[in-house]
Amino acid sequence: MFQSAMRWVWRFSRRKPLGAFGGIVLILLIITAFFAEVIAPYGPLLQNTGAALEPPSLQHLAGTDQFGRDMFSRLIFGARTSLTVSVSVTILVTIPSVTLGIIMGYYRGWVDLVLQRVVDAVQAVPGLILLITIVSILGPGLWNVIFALAIPASITSSRLKRAATLQISGRDYVLAARSLGATTPHIMWWYILPNIMATVIVVMSLGFGGYILAESTLSFLGYGIPPPAPSWGGMLASEGRRYMYSAAHMFVAPALALSMVVFGVNMFGDAMRDVLDPRLRGSR
Repeated sequence: MFQSAMRWVWRFSRRKPLGAFGGIVLILLIITAFFAEVIAPYGPLLQNTGAALEPPSLQHLAGTDQFGRDMFSRLIFGARTSLTVSVSVTILVTIPSVTLGIIMGYYRGWVDLVLQRVVDAVQAVPGLILLITIVSILGPGLWNVIFALAIPASITSSRLKRAATLQISGRDYVLAARSLGATTPHIMWWYILPNIMATVIVVMSLGFGGYILAESTLSFLGYGIPPPAPSWGGMLASEGRRYMYSAAHMFVAPALALSMVVFGVNMFGDAMRDVLDPRLRGSR
Protein backbone atom coordinates (compact mmCIF):
# COMPACT_ATOMS: atom_id res chain seq x y z
CA MET A 1 0.00 0.00 0.00
CA PHE A 2 2.74 2.42 1.00
CA GLN A 3 4.87 1.51 -2.02
CA SER A 4 1.97 1.99 -4.43
CA ALA A 5 1.22 5.37 -2.87
CA MET A 6 4.86 6.42 -3.22
CA ARG A 7 4.88 5.28 -6.87
CA TRP A 8 1.77 7.39 -7.50
CA VAL A 9 3.44 10.39 -5.85
CA TRP A 10 6.57 9.86 -7.97
CA ARG A 11 4.57 9.63 -11.21
CA PHE A 12 2.53 12.69 -10.20
CA SER A 13 5.74 14.64 -9.49
CA ARG A 14 7.23 13.73 -12.87
CA ARG A 15 4.06 14.52 -14.82
CA LYS A 16 3.12 17.64 -12.84
CA PRO A 17 6.27 19.21 -11.31
CA LEU A 18 4.49 22.49 -10.56
CA GLY A 19 1.66 20.54 -8.98
CA ALA A 20 4.17 18.67 -6.82
CA PHE A 21 5.72 21.98 -5.81
CA GLY A 22 2.26 23.24 -4.89
CA GLY A 23 1.64 20.11 -2.84
CA ILE A 24 4.84 20.74 -0.88
CA VAL A 25 3.78 24.35 -0.28
CA LEU A 26 0.38 23.16 0.96
CA ILE A 27 1.97 20.61 3.31
CA LEU A 28 4.33 23.28 4.68
CA LEU A 29 1.37 25.62 5.20
CA ILE A 30 -0.50 22.94 7.17
CA ILE A 31 2.54 22.07 9.30
CA THR A 32 3.26 25.74 9.97
CA ALA A 33 -0.33 26.44 10.98
CA PHE A 34 -0.61 23.44 13.31
CA PHE A 35 2.76 23.92 14.99
CA ALA A 36 2.96 27.71 14.99
CA GLU A 37 3.73 27.88 18.73
CA VAL A 38 6.66 25.49 18.26
CA ILE A 39 8.08 27.02 15.08
CA ALA A 40 7.68 30.73 15.90
CA PRO A 41 10.60 32.09 17.96
CA TYR A 42 8.42 34.80 19.52
CA GLY A 43 4.77 35.43 20.26
CA PRO A 44 2.89 37.20 17.45
CA LEU A 45 1.85 40.06 19.76
CA LEU A 46 5.07 40.36 21.78
CA GLN A 47 6.32 43.96 21.53
CA ASN A 48 9.85 45.30 21.93
CA THR A 49 9.89 49.00 21.06
CA GLY A 50 13.65 49.08 21.47
CA ALA A 51 13.96 46.80 18.43
CA ALA A 52 11.36 48.52 16.22
CA LEU A 53 11.79 48.49 12.43
CA GLU A 54 14.92 46.34 12.52
CA PRO A 55 15.91 44.77 9.17
CA PRO A 56 16.15 40.99 8.79
CA SER A 57 18.86 39.43 10.94
CA LEU A 58 19.72 36.15 12.65
CA GLN A 59 17.67 37.23 15.66
CA HIS A 60 14.68 38.36 13.58
CA LEU A 61 14.68 36.45 10.28
CA ALA A 62 12.10 38.73 8.63
CA GLY A 63 12.86 41.86 10.66
CA THR A 64 10.53 43.63 13.07
CA ASP A 65 7.59 45.99 12.67
CA GLN A 66 6.96 49.44 14.14
CA PHE A 67 6.14 47.92 17.54
CA GLY A 68 9.18 45.66 17.59
CA ARG A 69 7.11 42.54 16.92
CA ASP A 70 8.93 39.74 15.14
CA MET A 71 7.70 39.63 11.53
CA PHE A 72 8.67 35.99 11.02
CA SER A 73 6.55 34.94 14.00
CA ARG A 74 3.62 36.99 12.75
CA LEU A 75 3.95 35.40 9.30
CA ILE A 76 3.80 31.95 10.88
CA PHE A 77 0.68 32.75 12.90
CA GLY A 78 -0.76 34.46 9.82
CA ALA A 79 -0.47 31.09 8.07
CA ARG A 80 -2.81 29.67 10.71
CA THR A 81 -5.32 32.42 9.92
CA SER A 82 -5.10 31.70 6.19
CA LEU A 83 -5.50 27.95 6.69
CA THR A 84 -8.43 28.41 9.08
CA VAL A 85 -10.22 30.63 6.58
CA SER A 86 -9.58 28.46 3.53
CA VAL A 87 -10.50 25.14 5.20
CA SER A 88 -13.59 26.56 6.91
CA VAL A 89 -14.87 28.25 3.76
CA THR A 90 -14.20 25.14 1.68
CA ILE A 91 -16.27 23.00 4.07
CA LEU A 92 -19.07 25.55 4.35
CA VAL A 93 -19.20 25.96 0.56
CA THR A 94 -19.03 22.30 -0.42
CA ILE A 95 -22.12 20.97 1.36
CA PRO A 96 -24.72 23.50 0.11
CA SER A 97 -23.16 23.84 -3.35
CA VAL A 98 -23.19 20.07 -3.91
CA THR A 99 -26.79 19.88 -2.68
CA LEU A 100 -27.85 22.78 -4.90
CA GLY A 101 -25.97 21.43 -7.92
CA ILE A 102 -27.48 17.95 -7.61
CA ILE A 103 -31.00 19.38 -7.24
CA MET A 104 -30.58 21.57 -10.33
CA GLY A 105 -29.04 18.83 -12.43
CA TYR A 106 -31.44 16.09 -11.39
CA TYR A 107 -34.80 17.84 -11.43
CA ARG A 108 -34.10 20.17 -14.38
CA GLY A 109 -37.22 21.96 -15.66
CA TRP A 110 -38.58 24.92 -13.72
CA VAL A 111 -36.56 24.03 -10.59
CA ASP A 112 -33.33 24.30 -12.54
CA LEU A 113 -34.55 27.47 -14.28
CA VAL A 114 -35.39 29.29 -11.05
CA LEU A 115 -32.21 28.28 -9.24
CA GLN A 116 -30.08 29.13 -12.26
CA ARG A 117 -31.49 32.66 -12.24
CA VAL A 118 -30.53 32.96 -8.57
CA VAL A 119 -26.99 31.92 -9.46
CA ASP A 120 -26.97 34.44 -12.32
CA ALA A 121 -28.10 37.21 -9.97
CA VAL A 122 -25.28 36.48 -7.52
CA GLN A 123 -22.68 36.26 -10.28
CA ALA A 124 -23.88 39.55 -11.77
CA VAL A 125 -22.65 41.45 -8.70
CA PRO A 126 -18.86 42.11 -8.68
CA GLY A 127 -17.34 39.69 -6.21
CA LEU A 128 -15.35 42.17 -4.14
CA ILE A 129 -18.29 44.54 -3.78
CA LEU A 130 -20.50 41.66 -2.67
CA LEU A 131 -17.92 40.55 -0.10
CA ILE A 132 -17.49 44.05 1.31
CA THR A 133 -21.27 44.45 1.54
CA ILE A 134 -21.69 41.19 3.46
CA VAL A 135 -18.79 41.95 5.82
CA SER A 136 -20.20 45.44 6.41
CA ILE A 137 -23.48 43.84 7.50
CA LEU A 138 -21.90 41.10 9.62
CA GLY A 139 -19.05 43.20 10.98
CA PRO A 140 -15.29 42.48 11.10
CA GLY A 141 -13.89 39.31 12.59
CA LEU A 142 -12.53 35.94 11.57
CA TRP A 143 -15.81 34.00 11.41
CA ASN A 144 -17.71 36.87 9.83
CA VAL A 145 -15.12 36.92 7.05
CA ILE A 146 -15.49 33.15 6.67
CA PHE A 147 -19.27 33.39 6.35
CA ALA A 148 -18.97 36.35 3.97
CA LEU A 149 -16.76 34.28 1.68
CA ALA A 150 -18.88 31.14 1.99
CA ILE A 151 -22.32 32.61 1.27
CA PRO A 152 -21.80 33.71 -2.36
CA ALA A 153 -19.32 30.93 -3.17
CA SER A 154 -21.78 28.23 -2.10
CA ILE A 155 -24.20 29.54 -4.72
CA THR A 156 -21.86 30.27 -7.62
CA SER A 157 -19.80 27.07 -7.33
CA SER A 158 -22.93 24.93 -7.67
CA ARG A 159 -22.79 25.27 -11.47
CA LEU A 160 -19.96 22.78 -11.95
CA LYS A 161 -21.74 20.28 -9.70
CA ARG A 162 -24.89 20.82 -11.75
CA ALA A 163 -23.00 20.11 -14.98
CA ALA A 164 -21.57 16.90 -13.53
CA THR A 165 -25.02 15.84 -12.30
CA LEU A 166 -26.54 16.43 -15.74
CA GLN A 167 -24.04 13.96 -17.20
CA ILE A 168 -24.63 11.34 -14.50
CA SER A 169 -28.42 11.58 -14.21
CA GLY A 170 -28.91 10.25 -17.74
CA ARG A 171 -26.73 7.16 -17.25
CA ASP A 172 -28.27 3.70 -17.54
CA TYR A 173 -27.74 2.75 -13.90
CA VAL A 174 -29.57 5.88 -12.73
CA LEU A 175 -32.46 5.23 -15.11
CA ALA A 176 -32.57 1.59 -14.00
CA ALA A 177 -32.68 2.57 -10.33
CA ARG A 178 -35.49 5.00 -11.04
CA SER A 179 -37.49 2.39 -12.97
CA LEU A 180 -37.10 -0.07 -10.08
CA GLY A 181 -38.74 2.41 -7.73
CA ALA A 182 -35.73 3.92 -5.97
CA THR A 183 -36.59 7.17 -4.23
CA THR A 184 -35.08 10.46 -5.34
CA PRO A 185 -32.97 10.93 -2.16
CA HIS A 186 -31.69 7.35 -2.56
CA ILE A 187 -30.66 7.98 -6.17
CA MET A 188 -28.99 11.28 -5.30
CA TRP A 189 -27.06 9.83 -2.37
CA TRP A 190 -26.02 6.42 -3.74
CA TYR A 191 -25.86 6.91 -7.51
CA ILE A 192 -25.13 10.57 -8.27
CA LEU A 193 -23.03 11.87 -5.37
CA PRO A 194 -20.32 9.16 -5.52
CA ASN A 195 -19.94 9.69 -9.26
CA ILE A 196 -19.46 13.46 -9.07
CA MET A 197 -16.95 13.33 -6.19
CA ALA A 198 -14.01 13.81 -8.57
CA THR A 199 -15.54 17.10 -9.70
CA VAL A 200 -16.28 18.09 -6.09
CA ILE A 201 -12.67 17.43 -5.01
CA VAL A 202 -11.30 19.37 -7.97
CA VAL A 203 -13.52 22.38 -7.26
CA MET A 204 -12.48 22.28 -3.60
CA SER A 205 -8.78 22.29 -4.48
CA LEU A 206 -9.21 25.08 -7.02
CA GLY A 207 -11.07 27.30 -4.57
CA PHE A 208 -8.61 26.83 -1.71
CA GLY A 209 -6.07 29.40 -2.87
CA GLY A 210 -8.78 31.84 -3.91
CA TYR A 211 -10.20 31.95 -0.39
CA ILE A 212 -6.76 32.75 1.05
CA LEU A 213 -6.35 35.59 -1.44
CA ALA A 214 -9.88 36.88 -0.83
CA GLU A 215 -9.35 36.99 2.95
CA SER A 216 -6.06 38.82 2.48
CA THR A 217 -7.75 41.29 0.12
CA LEU A 218 -10.49 42.04 2.66
CA SER A 219 -7.91 42.47 5.43
CA PHE A 220 -5.83 44.72 3.18
CA LEU A 221 -8.87 46.93 2.58
CA GLY A 222 -9.70 47.03 6.29
CA TYR A 223 -12.74 44.72 6.16
CA GLY A 224 -11.08 41.49 7.26
CA ILE A 225 -9.32 40.27 10.37
CA PRO A 226 -8.99 43.27 12.74
CA PRO A 227 -5.54 44.07 14.18
CA PRO A 228 -3.52 43.15 16.13
CA ALA A 229 -4.39 39.58 15.05
CA PRO A 230 -1.79 38.43 12.49
CA SER A 231 -3.13 38.29 8.95
CA TRP A 232 -1.03 38.53 5.80
CA GLY A 233 -3.41 40.99 4.20
CA GLY A 234 -3.56 43.07 7.36
CA MET A 235 0.24 43.10 7.58
CA LEU A 236 0.40 44.41 4.02
CA ALA A 237 -2.14 47.14 4.74
CA SER A 238 -1.56 48.55 8.21
CA GLU A 239 2.16 47.83 8.46
CA GLY A 240 3.73 47.18 5.09
CA ARG A 241 2.08 49.99 3.12
CA ARG A 242 2.97 52.66 5.68
CA TYR A 243 6.64 51.66 5.86
CA MET A 244 7.07 50.46 2.29
CA TYR A 245 10.10 52.68 1.63
CA SER A 246 11.64 53.18 5.07
CA ALA A 247 11.33 49.50 6.11
CA ALA A 248 10.70 47.49 2.95
CA HIS A 249 10.90 44.14 4.74
CA MET A 250 7.52 44.85 6.36
CA PHE A 251 5.92 44.81 2.91
CA VAL A 252 8.11 42.26 1.15
CA ALA A 253 7.81 39.47 3.76
CA PRO A 254 3.98 39.12 3.82
CA ALA A 255 3.78 39.77 0.06
CA LEU A 256 6.20 36.92 -0.66
CA ALA A 257 4.42 34.57 1.75
CA LEU A 258 1.02 35.33 0.24
CA SER A 259 2.25 35.05 -3.35
CA MET A 260 4.08 31.78 -2.74
CA VAL A 261 1.17 30.09 -0.96
CA VAL A 262 -1.51 31.21 -3.42
CA PHE A 263 0.66 30.25 -6.40
CA GLY A 264 1.54 26.87 -4.92
CA VAL A 265 -2.02 25.99 -3.91
CA ASN A 266 -3.36 27.04 -7.32
CA MET A 267 -0.74 24.92 -9.11
CA PHE A 268 -1.67 21.94 -6.93
CA GLY A 269 -5.35 22.51 -7.68
CA ASP A 270 -4.68 22.70 -11.42
CA ALA A 271 -2.69 19.46 -11.30
CA MET A 272 -5.38 17.67 -9.31
CA ARG A 273 -7.97 18.86 -11.82
CA ASP A 274 -6.00 17.39 -14.71
CA VAL A 275 -5.48 14.09 -12.89
CA LEU A 276 -8.97 13.58 -11.42
CA ASP A 277 -11.20 15.19 -14.05
CA PRO A 278 -9.49 16.30 -17.30
CA ARG A 279 -12.90 17.44 -18.62
CA LEU A 280 -12.63 20.49 -16.36
CA ARG A 281 -9.37 21.61 -17.95
CA GLY A 282 -9.73 25.27 -18.87
CA SER A 283 -12.80 25.73 -16.65
CA ARG A 284 -11.04 28.51 -14.77
